[in-house]
Amino acid sequence: MFKFLRRLIGTVIVLAVVAAAGGFAWVRIVSRDRLYDAADAPYRDVALVLGAGLSSDGTPSPYLSGRLDEAVALYEAGSVNVVLVSGDNRTTSYSEPDAMVAYLVEHGIPSEDVVADYAGLDTYDSCYRARNIFGVTSVTVIGQSYHIARAVATCRMLGLDAIGVGNEQPHETSTWRWGVVREFGSNIKLVADLVRSRQATIMGSRETSVTEALARHGR
Repeated sequence: MFKFLRRLIGTVIVLAVVAAAGGFAWVRIVSRDRLYDAADAPYRDVALVLGAGLSSDGTPSPYLSGRLDEAVALYEAGSVNVVLVSGDNRTTSYSEPDAMVAYLVEHGIPSEDVVADYAGLDTYDSCYRARNIFGVTSVTVIGQSYHIARAVATCRMLGLDAIGVGNEQPHETSTWRWGVVREFGSNIKLVADLVRSRQATIMGSRETSVTEALARHGR
């Protein structure tokens, strides 16, 4: 019995390692040649900023403000025309999208070019809703550099012409290191979501805010 359990545990560990490595490699193949710095990113219609938490005062966390700064740089460079912010609005007192909209407007992006998605509960949901609720087809997705490959792969597999910009600040923290480790499991989850054609957790009716904003720019 002991030998059987040891072999079983060993087999499970090997399979887990293979799955994690396979998911990691697949994500990088799908996102290959599609990761840029904001200064070098080619044009896409929309910047999709993924949520990354709020500070205790309700303002964007350091991770989230870094992502928003990348969106500002892209907009100012003319590399995007609209910014779609997608995050968690779990309670009336906690709204990542509202905080992101306020930050972008304060940093000079016209409010009519900022659209909020209040049901971006995770990366998959944000990409799925961008395509199926907001009608986005051309997107620069923005996150931290350790997970931007997965974000781009997610968007591409869901039908978007996607590139990615990964922010590096803040770097070399315990949160960052945990995020790097967590990506191995997140890659496996992404494959599972795609295999079962999972819909976003929250759907709703079609939104026209992005297409209207793009129309004002002649897109």
